Amino acid sequence: MVSETPSYRSKHDLRRDVLAARASMSPFVLAQVNAELAEWLYRLPVDVEDGDVVAAYVATGSEPGSIAMLDVLVDRGLTVLLPIVPEGAPSRLQWSEYRGEIELEPRRWGLLEPIGRRLDPDAVHGAKLILVPALAADHSGARLGRGAGYYDRTLAPTAAPVAAVVHDAEFVDYDIPQGEMDVPVGWVLTPGSGFTAVGR
Repeated sequence: MVSETPSYRSKHDLRRDVLAARASMSPFVLAQVNAELAEWLYRLPVDVEDGDVVAAYVATGSEPGSIAMLDVLVDRGLTVLLPIVPEGAPSRLQWSEYRGEIELEPRRWGLLEPIGRRLDPDAVHGAKLILVPALAADHSGARLGRGAGYYDRTLAPTAAPVAAVVHDAEFVDYDIPQGEMDVPVGWVLTPGSGFTAVGR
C-alpha cells in the first residue's frame, strides 16, 4: 500500500497516496482485514468490565473496520458509543449508543450513524478506550485524519486512551507531518499486529 520510504512533507500528499492505495484494495482482502481486526477486539489493551464504555466508529468504503468489530464489543458486555457528525462547520463530535446494525441510518455525507438519543461530546470522557479511524499512524503516536479536524477537536479535552485503526502498511516508520491542533494517540491497531503502544 503506502511506501515505507518517507519523505512526506505534506499531509495532502500522504492522504492522496493512502486513499489511492485503499481504492485499489480487493474486497476479499478487506474482508480478511476486518475479520482479523474484529478478533483483536477480544484482546483490548485496557481492562474492561461489563457496562464499561468503548467509543468506536462505523467504517466506510475501504476504511479498516466493520460492524463485526462493534458486535464483538457488545458481545463482551460493553457499551459502545458511535460518533454523530454535527451540522455546520467542523466541531466536536456528538455520540449515541450502538444498538445493532438495524438502528444505523445514513446521515451527513452518507455516514451511518445511530438513530438513538444524542449525547454531547463529553460523553466519551469516561470511555475505557476510544477507537478512531485514521489514514496513517506512526510510532510517535501521530495520526493522519481526513483533514476536517472533527476527531482532534473531540479528543483534545479527554484523557481517555485512544487507538488509531489502520491497515498494516499505514502504520509507518517515518514521521507523519503534524500541526498544532493534532492530537496524538496512545495505541495503533492493525490487523497483522493487533494493538501496539506508541508515543512512549
